[in-house]
Amino acid sequence: MNSQPSPDRAWARTAPGQPRLSGVNWFGLRTLYVKEVRRFFKVQTQTIWAPAVTTLLFLVIFSVALGGADRRVMGVPFPQFIAPGLIVMAMIQNAFANSSFSLLVGKIQGTIVDYLMPPLSTGELIAGLIGASVTRAFLVGGAVWLAMALWPGVDASIQHPLAAFWFGLMGALLLSFLGLITSIWAEKFDHAAAVTNFVVAPLSLLSGTFYSVEQLAPLFRAISHANPFFYIISGFRYGFLREADSPILFGAMLLLALNLGLFALCYGLLKSGWKIKN
Repeated sequence: MNSQPSPDRAWARTAPGQPRLSGVNWFGLRTLYVKEVRRFFKVQTQTIWAPAVTTLLFLVIFSVALGGADRRVMGVPFPQFIAPGLIVMAMIQNAFANSSFSLLVGKIQGTIVDYLMPPLSTGELIAGLIGASVTRAFLVGGAVWLAMALWPGVDASIQHPLAAFWFGLMGALLLSFLGLITSIWAEKFDHAAAVTNFVVAPLSLLSGTFYSVEQLAPLFRAISHANPFFYIISGFRYGFLREADSPILFGAMLLLALNLGLFALCYGLLKSGWKIKN
């Protein structure tokens, strides 16, 4: 028998319909990541510096309204107490804003094919989108931290860098995955805005950013401990103050488990093509 391929099929290296790329498509992944970063960086005044100014206004208003440096919470002046929470709150809100935009605007404008047609696996697509959102979160966090470091009366020095990095990363990932799920589900900008206004904003504002949860009544304290944002704020604050009102190890493992679960959910939704291909 002749094992040589026929002339009309000599060009084919794989069977029709079979993927030709093996392993990780690093070039495609990098291209998607750079595209997403450039998208928000072109309007950096809106996406990076504006959140820093808004967060600094929160610091000024709440410090003046609630007693300034004369009031102490967890043994530190009030402005220094709320500064870490404001930094990570800006990070997670912008991570959500970034990841909830790309696929949604693609569906609305009819350019979703730009994400689906390139030779990227589901995991590579998630990595590119989530990586860009986390990058924006850390850029915003850096801008806010720089502004607060220059603000008089606020010591923005990091006492435990590993804790600050871990909880900042886990928070950015959590909201990035939530934003990606929102962009898959949403059919118009109103849907994404509803999640922002009725889920993300209340959970972030009621997470202990402006107060210590230990000062609450037992019922509201228990409700706060059921809020995953609370562990992000508390753990990130520990990185700055070495003081926290939640178990640090428990919070770190809980956020890791939540992120793994949300990644699995994102993977399943994108793999099935729900609300995107169907």
